[in-house]
Amino acid sequence: MRVVSGIQPTGNLHLGNYLGAIRNWVRMQDSMKPGSTCLFFLADLHAISMPHDPAELRSGTLEMTAALVACGIDPAKSVLFNQAQVPAHAELQWLLNGTARMGWLNRMTQFKDKSGKNREGASIALFTYPVLQAADVLLYQATHVPVGDDQKQHLELARDIAQKFNNDFCSESAPVFTLPDPIVPPEAARIMSLRDGMAKMSKSDVSDMSRINLSDDADTIMKKVKKAKTDAEPLPSEKAGLGGRPEALNLVTIYAAVTGESIDQVLSRFGGEGFGRFKPALGELLVETISPISERFNALKQDRESLDAILARGAAKARELGGPTLNATYAALGLVRG
Repeated sequence: MRVVSGIQPTGNLHLGNYLGAIRNWVRMQDSMKPGSTCLFFLADLHAISMPHDPAELRSGTLEMTAALVACGIDPAKSVLFNQAQVPAHAELQWLLNGTARMGWLNRMTQFKDKSGKNREGASIALFTYPVLQAADVLLYQATHVPVGDDQKQHLELARDIAQKFNNDFCSESAPVFTLPDPIVPPEAARIMSLRDGMAKMSKSDVSDMSRINLSDDADTIMKKVKKAKTDAEPLPSEKAGLGGRPEALNLVTIYAAVTGESIDQVLSRFGGEGFGRFKPALGELLVETISPISERFNALKQDRESLDAILARGAAKARELGGPTLNATYAALGLVRG
């Protein structure tokens, strides 16, 4: 089993990022059987498909590396690297551009969403973004790729590209590419803003009080939870009673996601209680969960030399793992390399 997944190096990770994706990466890494491999990468090549600040991209890549390691990604167990140090990603994307079809890419909903009304002004990189995603996983003969609802279409495209390439350029007994299967993680809790239960928790929110950052210390976490928007009603004894109460639902959802309980299990303990009791309990739970991550993250992000070394070692291993596939792709296409 070989699992491959990437994350954009946006920096400033928050509780929603941790509960939604990173915690599942750590669980996959820790449950891998001997001989299996997890490759996790910082998608800095993907980041240049949109307008960006080069200095912020560089610092965000290192900050994201620190955050992943602080959350439990172990460079001794997994291969952790950034795309830009493995040129085979970009090389394979170009080779696969000959197999991908305009009609396939025109159906990608994410391009439509990100380009908005200015499709003519969008970059070519944004349009061909899914081909680079295909290269990201096909390069390493990934058997499985974790996907959420927004990425299922892109994995299907990767499988289509791999299948067409194998059909067009390979014998049936010696295909170049493995067709990866999706891993659908346990449904991640949808973590909303602490200031607006109808808006997703986001680093782009102008109010820092709207989110729990992975860099927050214990006092800051407790302060944000106590000031989180709520209503005046006590908590109900079952989930149905949270209808029409988005802020209350959000805080209970966070508690349930951190403990691994169902919302009804949480409400069985706190039903009938006001937020004067529930918020301190939630704050203490988050302090217990986030503080060790925060302490390690804040220490790691100051140690640029160690972060660079982690990425360099991971990239060297990734180049080694991806090399045979890249060579086989060139050969299948009839291209002569020096």
